[in-house]
Amino acid sequence: MENKLEELRKANNLNQEELGDMLGVSRQTIISIEKGKYNPSIILAFKIANIFKRNIEDIFIYNDED
Repeated sequence: MENKLEELRKANNLNQEELGDMLGVSRQTIISIEKGKYNPSIILAFKIANIFKRNIEDIFIYNDED
């Protein structure tokens, strides 16, 4: 699954640690999500979408080939 997390985070002048703190996860979790190595739980995806005032589908792009 592709995502726009890094793009949104940078556009909002947040570093990975700051975003992790806002979400209650580690900086390493943010890194893994941004690199596509970890897909967040639905609850974490909703939290991320809420922070950036976007729909989940605007941040996380599902590809049938995944």
